[in-house]
Amino acid sequence: MTRLRRTATAAAALAFTAVATAVLGFAGPASAHVTVNPKEATQGGYARVAFRVPNESDTASTTKLEVVLPENAPIGSVSTIPVPGWTVTTEKRKVDPPIDVHGSQLTEAVSKITWTATGDAAVKPGQFQEFGVSMGPLPKVESMVFKTLQTYSDGNISRWIDEPQPGGEEPEKPAPVLTLTTAGPSASAAPAATAVAAADDDDDDDESDGTAIGLGIAGLVAGLAGLVLGGLAFARTRRSPVAKS
Repeated sequence: MTRLRRTATAAAALAFTAVATAVLGFAGPASAHVTVNPKEATQGGYARVAFRVPNESDTASTTKLEVVLPENAPIGSVSTIPVPGWTVTTEKRKVDPPIDVHGSQLTEAVSKITWTATGDAAVKPGQFQEFGVSMGPLPKVESMVFKTLQTYSDGNISRWIDEPQPGGEEPEKPAPVLTLTTAGPSASAAPAATAVAAADDDDDDDESDGTAIGLGIAGLVAGLAGLVLGGLAFARTRRSPVAKS
């Protein structure tokens, strides 16, 4: 009887370990550097992206974010999404040749975006914040590198300015990179409103994926509970004496 009880207990422990490993695998740590999301967009189109800024310090808060747009890939239209408690300013530079945006020739382009926290809105230790931007038409280049400065309340500055090297390891302070893919034969530049709607659909897909993962974890936990109860019931059955007639 003792051997059977030990077998059932061992099986339950093994199943619990497998479920715990799967659950912890879903909840891996996020990267600590500033990133741009989504990581891909289409050349010639409009995109809504978010610069995701985690706070790496244990004692200081992030109070300012400066994002520099690449000089080799000027963009004609750049607009920011309001972030509660943060002010935003943009700087422009001259471009030559001009940028063609729906038939208009623009001689200036946004070169830098700066967000500054007001009041108690700074990104505190253990938190992150997203700063949204809508921009386009996207240039016909393979990628855009956004060199970024993250300023903390104690005066320290994290400089996310290292460009990726083809075939090399990720640099220590990588700059956010947006990869640009070529449009299909029937694709055309969509208006900004359409790009924003598409981004909302992507968010919905992310939420659906998260829900599916949650349901999967719940199913694993339920299966573990059934296995444990079944093992205990089996052990009790083997332990109970058989009634004689």
